[in-house]
Parts: sequence; structure tokens; C-alpha cells
Amino acid sequence: MASERSTQVVWGLATIVALLLGAASVFAFSFGKYEKVKVTGAVATIPVTKLEDAKAHFYKFEDGGKEIAFFAVKAADGSVKTAFDACDACYKSKKGYEQQGDKMNCKNCNQKFAISKLGPNATGGCNPGYLPHQQSGGNITINLNDLKAGARYF
Repeated sequence: MASERSTQVVWGLATIVALLLGAASVFAFSFGKYEKVKVTGAVATIPVTKLEDAKAHFYKFEDGGKEIAFFAVKAADGSVKTAFDACDACYKSKKGYEQQGDKMNCKNCNQKFAISKLGPNATGGCNPGYLPHQQSGGNITINLNDLKAGARYF
């Protein structure tokens, strides 16, 4: 009788642990590193104030069922950099980048790229895929056609 009760307690605890792990997984994947970007008309908009912390902020844009991921970050010189969360060399790994101080690190091959040098002249290889943007007033805007052009990475 005591053994039967112990077995019930163990199964009950195992069930609770499994439910908690399941809930934690859903939470982690629902609120991961990507924020859905705000789209108005033909542009995606990011408030410059979001980038004041000099941390890379990761966004996603959904186009026809495909999620296109990118990041925006303020460089030490005050300029804003935007790039796809993928590159020409490692995009198939689907690992993207992470910020390490003033550099963006490829999570697949571990190459590091100075944030201040990201842009149209730093393309190809494992550089983060260049994503053009405009800054006007308090917003960064990205043309949706430019975002859609990065679909090949994802």
C-alpha cells in the first residue's frame, strides 16, 4: 500500500515537472530573441530610441510564411547599422549572430565583425548580409523590398 502511494507521488511529480518544462519551452520560443517589426505601408519602422542602449536588437518580418530575420544596432560613433541575421557563407546553419561588445559574432564559424564597419562596403563571406535603411527624425525605416531581398538566407 505504501509502495503504491509512493509510485503515485512519483508519477504525479513527474507529470508536474513535464508540464513545467513544456510551459517553459513554449515561453522561450514565443519570446525568443526576435521581436516582430512594425510595418506601415511599404516600410518597416524601428524607433531610434530602442537602439540607444547600443545593444543589437533582433527583429523578424514575415513574408508569405517565411520569416526574414535582421538586427539593428547603434555603433559607437552614433550611426545605426542594420543587417540580416545571416550571411552568404553560413546562412544554411540558421544560427545567425550575437553581439559581443562592439562586435557581431557569427554563431556558426565564430568570426567577429566590428559593428562600426558593418554596411554596404562590408559584404560577402561571413559578413552580416547588408540591409539598407534610412534614418529620418526619430525612426529607422527599411523598405520592405529590401527585406524581401534577404529571403534567400532564410
